[in-house]
Formats: sequence, C-alpha cells, structure tokens
Amino acid sequence: MTMNLKELVAKYLAAAGGYGKQTPIASLGMSHEETERVFDFLDEDYHISRFFHLRDVAGESPALIFEINGFPQTHISIDGEIQEIL
Repeated sequence: MTMNLKELVAKYLAAAGGYGKQTPIASLGMSHEETERVFDFLDEDYHISRFFHLRDVAGESPALIFEINGFPQTHISIDGEIQEIL
C-alpha cells in the first residue's frame, strides 16, 4: 500500500468536509488503480473497515466506479471514531 491510513483519512476530510459525510471516492484525488488497491487492502482489515461505509450510487459514470474487493463502489463515508486508531 502506498498511502497510510492517516493520509487517506486526511484526504477524505478535505473532500467531505467532516466525518460521516458521503463523498465520491474519486474526490480523494488518487488514480483509479491506486484507489482500488488501497481500499482492497483496507477493506480486508476489520479493525479499519468497520469505520468505512462504501456505497454504489446508481447512475454514476463508469469512470467513477471503483471495484473494491469485487464490488462496484462510488462513494464513501468514514466514521469519526476512526480517530481511535489513527
């Protein structure tokens, strides 16, 4: 993984404006490949993934759909409780 969890959360907060707000995954500013790789890795770890809420919002452009562990995803929200493990 090229990005650590703290960096990812900082990117999310910059894009979403705060914890618990749904934002497009594409707004995190990573390449498509890096985004899928990072989220595949993080999604495998329950102690991290329990704070992540991934969603597939219908009607998004195919370029904005990410395949994360085999499932199409377009948006994310992160719980503020993630601060406990940062």
